[in-house]
Amino acid sequence: MNRDKLHASLEKHYHIIDKIILSRQDPITGLLPASTAVNAHGDYTDAWVRDNVYSIMGVWGLALSYRKHHPDHYRSYLLSQSVVKLMRGLLSAMMRQSDRVEAFKHSLNPADALHAKYGTSTGLAVVGDHEWGHLQLDATSLFLLMIAQMTASGLRLIYTLDEVNFVQNLVHYISRTYCTPDFGIWERGNKTNHGATEINGSSVGMAKAALEAMDGFNLFGNVVSQEAIIHANPSDVARTRFTLQGLLPRESNSKETDAALLSIIGYPGYAIEDDALVKRTRDKIIKKLAGRYGCKRFLLDGHQSSIEDASRLHYEPSELRAFEHIESEWPLFFTYLLLDALMREDTEAIEEWQRRLQPLFVEQEGQKLLPELYIVPRELIDAEKADPGSQLRIPNENVPLVWAQSLYMLSDMILDGLLHPGDIDPLRRRERIGHQRSTNPLVSVLAENEAVKQRLLDLGFASETVAEVSPIKLMHSSQLSEIHTLLGKNEKLSLSGRPLLVTRTMATSRLHRLAGDEILFLPYYFNPQGFYLSYDNTLLVEHFRASLKFLARHWDQPGQPIVPFLVREDMLRESEQNALLALLHGLQRGESESVVVRTGPLVQLLTTASIERVDYLHGFNFHHAALHFPSRDDMAASPKCS
Repeated sequence: MNRDKLHASLEKHYHIIDKIILSRQDPITGLLPASTAVNAHGDYTDAWVRDNVYSIMGVWGLALSYRKHHPDHYRSYLLSQSVVKLMRGLLSAMMRQSDRVEAFKHSLNPADALHAKYGTSTGLAVVGDHEWGHLQLDATSLFLLMIAQMTASGLRLIYTLDEVNFVQNLVHYISRTYCTPDFGIWERGNKTNHGATEINGSSVGMAKAALEAMDGFNLFGNVVSQEAIIHANPSDVARTRFTLQGLLPRESNSKETDAALLSIIGYPGYAIEDDALVKRTRDKIIKKLAGRYGCKRFLLDGHQSSIEDASRLHYEPSELRAFEHIESEWPLFFTYLLLDALMREDTEAIEEWQRRLQPLFVEQEGQKLLPELYIVPRELIDAEKADPGSQLRIPNENVPLVWAQSLYMLSDMILDGLLHPGDIDPLRRRERIGHQRSTNPLVSVLAENEAVKQRLLDLGFASETVAEVSPIKLMHSSQLSEIHTLLGKNEKLSLSGRPLLVTRTMATSRLHRLAGDEILFLPYYFNPQGFYLSYDNTLLVEHFRASLKFLARHWDQPGQPIVPFLVREDMLRESEQNALLALLHGLQRGESESVVVRTGPLVQLLTTASIERVDYLHGFNFHHAALHFPSRDDMAASPKCS
């Protein structure tokens, strides 16, 4: 592109973005209203978290374009700081509700959730805790994902360790999305809109994307700071992954599909590795929901249709059939499909979605704008139902939907050659699609003492004693659970860290460098406190084999998982040792029920092992966390519950 053409293209995009987005940005809070519309469907002048993040993406894209092609231009700085101002405005609004973050981590109660929207000019709450479907985990997750992407692109969004601690707590906040029903992207929960929450694929997927993006990410950018690194629990990521795989191509129990899934199978989420599942989900959305004017949100959606009764909070399930074939169609979803095609560099799909988008723009004051949605006029409803897709639709009053306009602007900048897909995806999340995991768990066989080591050697098995692997310490997983409660702890904000939960094998299977100590943690079922199966060889071996299978299937961390197996004296009683010996024979051959494993001296295994490092632990004392196993006689003599 020659310089004159480049300058003209930058000018064109700047004037569009200035008029449509920057002119609406509040000068104090930096927040954007979802729209200027106030009508029967609600007051759109508030600042929704989700809308704000999507709306500022177009500004971010243009800031990157200026930095790439005209870095010394003042607009490069102006646009970048406009993005920073909005993202920090959202951060400030959420930090004022840090008490809600702390409460929700423990309760998972929708009434404790962060608010979904704030006052545009104040950043304060604008609607009561029980007066809105505030629990929208996709919105919080999107905010976290884009903090990571924007920081990776060179912006500085996080300034202090207090803010780092708050973001760490937001990671805890979304970490159990896989088992937390929420109101979802449309703020309504179940399809019948009775206010009942449900687990939504679009929320689970965006949470997975955010957890993966945040794990190990330095919020201070290229400034070296171990204190600014965020930690996500690998067990949460794995559970989120297989929950999502089980849901798709559905959105939820009540929704057979939903156009919201476009945000997680493509840009910005890229939450699915299985390319066949991505295609199946996309194809189902297009087949079931795509029309001439955009995509329906989901089937039987009555929102803003010309026969919707705005005075009613919900419809009975039997009444939803009234909306069949006349659901509102949203151009927004064609912008997702176009942007996804551009990111995939799919020429045929790019041409198709460009062609289908062009007739949907509404021209106002010389600007081509995308309306929120298109509806079937009341007088044409019968004809539309008789022949779906045959009737002309009209745009609603909300023009433009800035969220849609912003995503289209990103596409337009790529089409104009100002941006490359990698510019708006510096974390390379698009490469997750088709990503293959290759995992061979590392197993370190450890003996409780020299006597156990010699007994194992007599049986033909090499091992190392716990003392021999010093200075590496061996601890129970319950100690790691306690350490996790310190991640993000901040007394000024009254925030603890991760709730005290059982730490599963995905999280323990790393060498942990904690405040200078190197520690291996035993799997949770070795813990004598609460897991009596640690004294049953057969059950212990079954759990260990299952852990190796799970790790081989779901491990997705740098390095290989390392799992210590501790052999105690009482495990070698002749009457009970068969299951243990069978396991050790398999490990010696390098396998466990078809799972390929590696064993050997710990020092050799650690050269390829995954490592987790946390430097600041609020004075946690490892000397009080020594490994201890009560004898079976002690266990038998312990008080019983009455």
